[in-house]
Amino acid sequence: MAHTLPPLPYDYTALEPHVDEMTMRIHHDKHHAAYVNNLNAALDKHSDLHNRSLDDLLRNLAGVPDDIRMAVRNNGGGHWNHSMFWQVMGPMAGGEPMGALGDAIKSAFGDFAAFKAQLKAAGVGRFGSGWAWLVADGGKLSITSTPNQDNPLMDGKKAILGVDVWEHAYYLKYQNRRPDYLDAWWNTVNWAEVAKRFMG
Repeated sequence: MAHTLPPLPYDYTALEPHVDEMTMRIHHDKHHAAYVNNLNAALDKHSDLHNRSLDDLLRNLAGVPDDIRMAVRNNGGGHWNHSMFWQVMGPMAGGEPMGALGDAIKSAFGDFAAFKAQLKAAGVGRFGSGWAWLVADGGKLSITSTPNQDNPLMDGKKAILGVDVWEHAYYLKYQNRRPDYLDAWWNTVNWAEVAKRFMG
């Protein structure tokens, strides 16, 4: 079965003023859609792969035929990453996580401010295009970053929060000010969704 572009779970204007409407429209309707279309085009060359889940393809890239492996890595990764990205953001969001996730963040990083600083550093420090991630491993949390559309799933890890630091995620509003974008992005984080992924 062909992969499909998931609908944005809120209006294009819902993350204003932190993420602008035009960025959301281009990011979702153009960039994410292109990843889905290019992934399907690659998988059409080996149609039996359409029966495998996206998670399975990305966890087992070594088993994807050589002629489409990079296309699946880049476009499948882009599809997976953005599908998560839309979900872990939302309107009227931000603040600090509570409960088990909040406790795990304090345990791993000392406090919420230190966690935010480390994730921001991972995003700012990612040279070129990529992502910064909060990863859960056996209830323990860590921060990592990946280039391009790679993600922790490709290394057998469980990402519960990811922030896109490709220029297309912020350039219309923030130009080259990636740190400013990351500071504003915290106001969009849907901690209930992140907690669900942490517990799941």
